[in-house]
Amino acid sequence: MPERPEIVCICGSMRFLDDMRAVSQSLTLAGHIVLLPSEIDGPIADEQKAALGELHLRRIDLADRVEVVNRGEHYGESTLREIAYAEAAGKPVTFVGLAWGSQ
Repeated sequence: MPERPEIVCICGSMRFLDDMRAVSQSLTLAGHIVLLPSEIDGPIADEQKAALGELHLRRIDLADRVEVVNRGEHYGESTLREIAYAEAAGKPVTFVGLAWGSQ
């Protein structure tokens, strides 16, 4: 058994939050520590959104690898930025695409 569990940061559009939660549950049950984007109810100001984006990059810094959750092949600007950041930091990036309607 490793000294500590692998830390996985999940990235993806908040439109796929339910999918990210399902991936988080699976990873957690497999013995990983999971870092997810912050869930904020209601509207947020542009500066708050930027601050949350920077905070998520710090999660990537803490992670051993990044798991990108998506449906299809389109990635938004924030997710592309997170992928590029992780790759530049030498973090392995894996992708999981869930089918529409799956849970």
